[in-house]
Amino acid sequence: MKKILLILFLFFAFVLHADTQSIMLHKGKKIAQLMCDDKRLKTAHFDSPEDAKRAILSQKLCRPLTPEKLEAVAQWISSLKNTDTNPKSIDVPKDAKCPICGMFVAKYPKWATMMQDSNGKKRYFDGVKDMMKYYFNHKDERFDPIRVQDFYTLKSIDARRAWYVTGSNVYGPMGRELIPFASREDAEIFKKEHFGKKIIRFDEIREEDLYEGE
Repeated sequence: MKKILLILFLFFAFVLHADTQSIMLHKGKKIAQLMCDDKRLKTAHFDSPEDAKRAILSQKLCRPLTPEKLEAVAQWISSLKNTDTNPKSIDVPKDAKCPICGMFVAKYPKWATMMQDSNGKKRYFDGVKDMMKYYFNHKDERFDPIRVQDFYTLKSIDARRAWYVTGSNVYGPMGRELIPFASREDAEIFKKEHFGKKIIRFDEIREEDLYEGE
């Protein structure tokens, strides 16, 4: 009897959660339609509701929202992103040049990275190293999103959440590179197989890491 009651409790708890989530998503959709730039919101890059909230605020994708409304919109737009079963690589325009080295980024698609400034302008780079040089040279600017590609899958990922291997024997278009991964596990495997020196997060990258081996 107790087992049956437990099963019933878990079932109704699941149904209640699903209904609550459904209401939240419906509310978020309605708010977005009324108060947000629909096109910019749907084309922005982020991997979680927290990323979505940060992007909405930093890029001013919506008119001022209360915390409750911001949460609803973030949950809704994230649910749309999560239905993508075929994550894409960074789509680089053919004429995009790296602002650091001047090379055409589209020639090196597996190394492509991207940063978008507060005005919505996107800049493309032929590697994490050049992207970070630009980032450090423009410390007064705000960039969001910042995208890199997982070295193994080439899936576009949030640069701030990626893991980077330094000092490996794998070279990019501009020589030694910081090699990005979506998971620490993959970064560990790569580091071992390619004699990497260390694994770091975005906030741990230092300018001296960018000139290692040059």
